[in-house]
Amino acid sequence: MNEELLLPSTGTLQINITSFLGERPIANASIKLYPSPELTQPLYETQTDQNGQSPEITLSTPNEEYSEEPSVNRPYAEYTLFISAFGFEDINIVGIKVFPNETSIQNISLMPENEQQKPSAEVFILPENTLYGDFPEKIPEAEIKPVSETGEIVLSRVVVPEYIIVHDGPPSNNSAKNYYVKYKDYIKNVASSEIYATWSEATIIANVLAIQSFTLNRVYTEWYRNKGYDFNITSSTAYDQCWVYNQNIYQNISQIVDTLFDQYIARPNVTQPLLTQYCDGKRVTCPNWLSQWGSKALGDEGYSASEILKYYYGDSVYIATADEISGIPSSWPGSNLSVGSSGNKVAQLQRQLNVIAKNYPLIPKISEDGIYGEKTANAVKTFQKIFKLPQTGITDFATWYKISEIYVGVSRIAELN
Repeated sequence: MNEELLLPSTGTLQINITSFLGERPIANASIKLYPSPELTQPLYETQTDQNGQSPEITLSTPNEEYSEEPSVNRPYAEYTLFISAFGFEDINIVGIKVFPNETSIQNISLMPENEQQKPSAEVFILPENTLYGDFPEKIPEAEIKPVSETGEIVLSRVVVPEYIIVHDGPPSNNSAKNYYVKYKDYIKNVASSEIYATWSEATIIANVLAIQSFTLNRVYTEWYRNKGYDFNITSSTAYDQCWVYNQNIYQNISQIVDTLFDQYIARPNVTQPLLTQYCDGKRVTCPNWLSQWGSKALGDEGYSASEILKYYYGDSVYIATADEISGIPSSWPGSNLSVGSSGNKVAQLQRQLNVIAKNYPLIPKISEDGIYGEKTANAVKTFQKIFKLPQTGITDFATWYKISEIYVGVSRIAELN
């Protein structure tokens, strides 16, 4: 590292680079990290490995105390990335946020070059976190949409979609782009944009569940499609939630989403997920909605995620599970797969890992014999290491669905080729 920023704490940043055309890692991509938007002297330079990943880079950050309560001091450090890879367009991302004692993950998808001469780098400027920046407050809505209105409810059960179509602006902005975003990636992005990764696990879980419930209500009610729009949700905080294209996420938030992405908040005798509106609780107050800073205080007092949610939305709410998860070859077996397990689910897991290994060669090829032995456990452990899951060698809920997700992406590209 060429220089040190005079800040009292440190966090880490890890960069993952893939091709826009599927789950294909880009090796030997050039990474230059800068301490400011100006591309002058790099603070750090490296390249991606065969998994398209950088080393974990230790970076200076503000003190963690700044994220413990609202402050005029920015609670995270901001950095700029310049990425270049042979055969792909360059990209410049300004405003990557690194919190003290947390791992920031920057996932980047590069577009293949379409012209003989490489165009200038596309620049993405990331906004502040909503707790620190200035964003429009939520326009209140009924938390449960009436089912008597013709055509408003078009789904018969709650389904986790494979993709969310995000309109990057207010609903009426016809010039704003629509983005197809994987559901889990959308939730991770919103949570990383709206709360602080340094908060307690219970507080993060409560906020993630609120974000998921809000999102699934939009999907279940086809709220925007029934108004004539061709998207599921917007990135406007006045109408929905803050989603930012190319926003970095945080490892602890990512792992929490992976373990509970099929859950949402419900009320008894109401099929639809609750439209869980919320506010920051400091600049904007919102009685009967979740307060983000208030949830932080409750988590610090030892409240569980469920207790935090009941505190704001009432004792009648409970955490429900979606009936179906779209876009996967087969649902989770219902219990962990580990050494000694056997059967069709194990064989399917082995087959998917072998397909993924074509793009991620560090994952060892294994026999598709339906027997979960040490070699299968080692392959699972390698997969978990690459995709930032706890390295247990056990296929739990989060690992099963992450393997399914990557397998589907790899398989689709193989079919196109």
